[in-house]
Amino acid sequence: MKRRSPTVALALLQSGCSTDPGANLKKTLRAAERAAKDGAHIICTQELFRSQYFCQSEDHRSFALAERIPGPSTDAFQKLAKKHEVVVIASLFEKRAAGIYHNTAAIIDADGCLLGLYRKMHIPDDPLYHEKFYFTPGDLGFRAWQTRHARIGVCICWDQWFPEAARLTALLGAEILFYPTAIGWHPKEKNEYGAVQHGAWELIQRSHAVANGCYVAAVNRIGLERPAGGDGIEFWGQSFVAGASGQLLAKASSDQEENLIVPVDLTKVDKTRTHWPFLRDRRIDAYEGLTRRLLD
Repeated sequence: MKRRSPTVALALLQSGCSTDPGANLKKTLRAAERAAKDGAHIICTQELFRSQYFCQSEDHRSFALAERIPGPSTDAFQKLAKKHEVVVIASLFEKRAAGIYHNTAAIIDADGCLLGLYRKMHIPDDPLYHEKFYFTPGDLGFRAWQTRHARIGVCICWDQWFPEAARLTALLGAEILFYPTAIGWHPKEKNEYGAVQHGAWELIQRSHAVANGCYVAAVNRIGLERPAGGDGIEFWGQSFVAGASGQLLAKASSDQEENLIVPVDLTKVDKTRTHWPFLRDRRIDAYEGLTRRLLD
């Protein structure tokens, strides 16, 4: 399958989530249908779109939200991808086996084929982000896939803070890095830290675009979710696409459900990497220390 054009339209599906997984799936499929009809070539969901962000507490009942891959969600997105000839990145809570669960992105090509999986490599454990209780760290490594419309790489949420993850994915040839995300404010901290936290989140990802000469697309959810009670998390939305020089090409709102559709010119990846040859000038002979926890 040949790429149709160097210009590819990315669709980031930003929405709020209810407590009904079936309803969330239907809403996301409808959003993906609209995006495809509006000209999208590659569609990416937000992280764990089928549910509210259950990792706010450690609750064994939440494992019932997990599903097999392939399974009902991938089946539905494969049909949609084939019908509209679009690439789909679907973020799912994967039940791999009894006691083994992953935070996983399924990559589906424009012919409906399930190309492969990315399993979240970096697993956080912070207040209201108790992911180590649920997710086994990824064991597939960093990956890139040649799809009909672009060569893409996918990392997930906490991965977005690590330049090593972006670099290794770019070295595999990724022209676009996608980051399905679920991140927001602790309401009591928003006034004091909110602007700084959001600015850091956007800045680190835009820096990945600069350092690797590729596009970066981050898709986040919206809304205040309190599945475990308490103050919950106020997800800040603001999904965005950054250009190959780190420039902000488009950004969604902080509180509205929307499909952010952004055309990108893939010829600019080659041009940027040629004019800013960071990959050429890497001192790969001098980076041994990167495989150590700390140089002490």
